[in-house]
Amino acid sequence: MTRAPPRTWAIAVALVAAVGALAPFSVSASPAPATALAPPTGAAATTSGAVCARGAAATPGVARLREALGRGRFVAYVPTGLRIVNGKPTRANADAIRGDLKVLRARFDSLITYGADNGNEEIPAIAAALGYRALIMGVYDPFDATELSAALAAAKTNPGLVVGLSLGNELLFFHRHTAAELETLLDGIRAQAPRVPLATTEPFHMFYPPEAKPLLQRMDFLLANVHPIFEPWFRTASDGDAAQFVVNVVSKLAQNYCGPVVVKETGIPTAPETKGYTAKRQASFYEELQHRSPPTTDHGFVYFAAFDAPWRLDDIGPAPNQHPAPEEAHWGLYDEHRQPKPVVAQIPPLPPPRR
Repeated sequence: MTRAPPRTWAIAVALVAAVGALAPFSVSASPAPATALAPPTGAAATTSGAVCARGAAATPGVARLREALGRGRFVAYVPTGLRIVNGKPTRANADAIRGDLKVLRARFDSLITYGADNGNEEIPAIAAALGYRALIMGVYDPFDATELSAALAAAKTNPGLVVGLSLGNELLFFHRHTAAELETLLDGIRAQAPRVPLATTEPFHMFYPPEAKPLLQRMDFLLANVHPIFEPWFRTASDGDAAQFVVNVVSKLAQNYCGPVVVKETGIPTAPETKGYTAKRQASFYEELQHRSPPTTDHGFVYFAAFDAPWRLDDIGPAPNQHPAPEEAHWGLYDEHRQPKPVVAQIPPLPPPRR
């Protein structure tokens, strides 16, 4: 079983089926100004129909997450030393993780990960030593008792760093678990670790229907994957339109949910060029998104992803008879050798951590 992010290259199929529901939030060739469509903040973000989390004990942790969203900068991180081929992992070692995080620390002070085993359990201690502000610890299979225990142990050992757990990635979308199973899981973890903020990740449209409310009530923050590249208009749209689409989705999610809304995955891969993916477009997209979605304590986006992962093309897919598309190897801001792509130059450096 893979411990890498089960990617969303099948989302386009589901979005076509849901096009009627999404139409008001699609972009056009001439979208309204960003100021008119900017996501609401503060108390304004809560509407009468919004769902709010029920875990009051996790409020201090959520406050630390909000601070990281407002003052920090998140990147989605899978260790370069981790390889998963045909579902069989090669463990990432601590030295490789330290090397990765040293490179990233110049521009990022917050991380979100995808697993808590195969070396990922080393990340919290190394990140803390390097002065990272926040970590949302991923749990690829939250129904695996060993991996879940490792994530909970990391949260307990690093309370000043771990601001939440991300329990699975697209488990509902790929039909690996039901909503009822996830709700029961969240209730069980809440009873075991009431102070740890909890969330699960799905493509954004999975959180729109009323049927999503019981799951949202059990989440202390919302994690959504929002990929413009899977929209039918992407090839001919401007990068400003693609960025505005992300902003519009966040605005819609904030109407449904009153906690922090985090776009866990978005971006443009840098290859293959035949599909419209280039390093220039990646840089342009993030420049637009930085302008249209400045940091707030209510919402934020995660740069996806830290490093290229060529091994993804040899991995199994998250669903039967599915294989990764070629772009799956090229989401990184840096290549697999930790060399920066053009997008990195436009991400302002952060002050060195205080010791």
